[in-house]
Amino acid sequence: MTENMPGILYPAANADGPRPGLLLIHGGAGLDDHARGQAERYSRLGYTVLACDMFGPGVAGDRARIIETVTALRDDPDLLVARGRAALEALVRSSGTDGRAAAIGFCFGGLAALTLARAGLPLTAAVSMHGSLATPRPAEPGAVRARLLVCHGARDPHVLMSDVAAFAAEMTNAEADWQLNVYGRAMHGFTHDHAVPGAIPGVEYDRETDELSFAAAREQLERCFSR
Repeated sequence: MTENMPGILYPAANADGPRPGLLLIHGGAGLDDHARGQAERYSRLGYTVLACDMFGPGVAGDRARIIETVTALRDDPDLLVARGRAALEALVRSSGTDGRAAAIGFCFGGLAALTLARAGLPLTAAVSMHGSLATPRPAEPGAVRARLLVCHGARDPHVLMSDVAAFAAEMTNAEADWQLNVYGRAMHGFTHDHAVPGAIPGVEYDRETDELSFAAAREQLERCFSR
């Protein structure tokens, strides 16, 4: 993508011309197998997908640097938006896109996708999968241009239901077009099919929730891009 922010571009499957772009933002581990697998999954739906690396070179695999980077990006929305804007511009400049774009993120990436939407970036849609919902900078009324979908596990110990309630109040106050799906039995990281049970407390794959949330995201993107 750029020298300091690498990324992988996945062409839309079976495309007969330019297609809408999808900016896919990884979780806390960085641009890993999960993010690449999700990028392939969404490219098969017919989107040109840019799986961006929001951390930059040398961070993934270094736990101390990951924590430092995630904290810095979480606490500094301007820095996060600057990186997201660069990724979005790289996506829409690619030959496989038609100028329209959405963002989808997982865990940390869900926080990032919502941060970009809160900042009013030109996104058709923004989707958060088991992402953090709290923010140091709530959306201002009229600022959110994207249609939002949040998919959340009710048993997620890392994103409490109090955060969900605060998010709902924030987005209602911001007059945003938003939708929230809460899955009763799901924990954090419910799309991570390679997660080892018990390895990270509160993180657990759930096949049914993964399939339901993927279907919800597919329908949301189709609906938004058909307008």
